[in-house]
Amino acid sequence: MTRFLTALAAASAAVLIGQGPALAADAAKGKAMYMQHGCFQCHGTVGQGAVTGPRLAPDPIPLESFATFLRTTNRAMPPYREAILSNGDLADIHAYLESIPKPPDRKNIPILNP
Repeated sequence: MTRFLTALAAASAAVLIGQGPALAADAAKGKAMYMQHGCFQCHGTVGQGAVTGPRLAPDPIPLESFATFLRTTNRAMPPYREAILSNGDLADIHAYLESIPKPPDRKNIPILNP
């Protein structure tokens, strides 16, 4: 029981001092990081994708999968190690991608419906 209480106290302290999952990611900061780290160059300014990179938004893959891919990719995209992109910045970028709204339905765009 003592180990459990010690672990619970440590987890609570980590959350209180900002080292736990209780901190919410910041989409505005994520947009700045997305631009600063050059993500827009391949994925477009709003994650829409391009010839050089796939669509990331709206509805990005789950954060855990996103982080794993960014940290370990061996494809055309270079891996972004934690020394380059912190876990907090990565979560902020993911929050930015989640904040991008879905485009309007084709049926609601008059010029596309003659």
